[in-house]
Amino acid sequence: MREPVRRRRWIFLLGVADLVLLCLFFGRCDSDGSVTACVEACGPKADVVAETTMQMDEAPECKRIALTFDDGPNHIYTEPLLDGLKERGVKATFFLIGNEVEKHPEIARRIAEEGHVIGNHSFYHVDLSSLSAEEAIFQVSRTNEVIYEVTGQYPQYLRPPFGRSHPAITCEQPMIEVLWTIDSRDWALDDVGTVVMNVIPEAEDNAIILMHDASSTSVAAAFSIVDNLKQKGYDFVTLDEILSP
Repeated sequence: MREPVRRRRWIFLLGVADLVLLCLFFGRCDSDGSVTACVEACGPKADVVAETTMQMDEAPECKRIALTFDDGPNHIYTEPLLDGLKERGVKATFFLIGNEVEKHPEIARRIAEEGHVIGNHSFYHVDLSSLSAEEAIFQVSRTNEVIYEVTGQYPQYLRPPFGRSHPAITCEQPMIEVLWTIDSRDWALDDVGTVVMNVIPEAEDNAIILMHDASSTSVAAAFSIVDNLKQKGYDFVTLDEILSP
């Protein structure tokens, strides 16, 4: 184990000796002719190189993760959620219910204006797979129109309620269906800590977190998740950044 260390030391000494000879040949040394003067004159300082290498080694790995919220806009919880996300500099994706957008257009408009992505979550939050083709298409197309009327943009993404879609939709509505990779189960829990622990251990690069802007528990848990994962080096992005090639 010690022989390679000695060999590296000899290589270093030979390198310094060569550098001294070059400096002497070209007249680059100081009057004292010291090795230190030659190294400073003819090459980068070792401590500068070491510092740069250390900084490169310590650079945090870039990890992206998407926070998504279903069932809004909620007239009680969505705006406090937006306030907290804005304070943290976080953009998220909101899958909105068409009927709720009609009731609270100002909240849907704020979501879009603050740079979040809006997706389609059907008009009445129904199981699309249980409907006729015509009914399922209406649920999606009507929601698209309502969102466009409020925000000026048609949504690209569809998250079918309960994760169950209808084959007729893909033929009539060219949208990207997006589910999730991490279920926080915030819809079924009243404990913030449990919701947070459903997410943090499962976090990974390009993960999609499912949450809902429908309770105080969900809002508080979302803030805790953001703060925790930011400390772990995660960058919160919208779905288009996760799904784009």
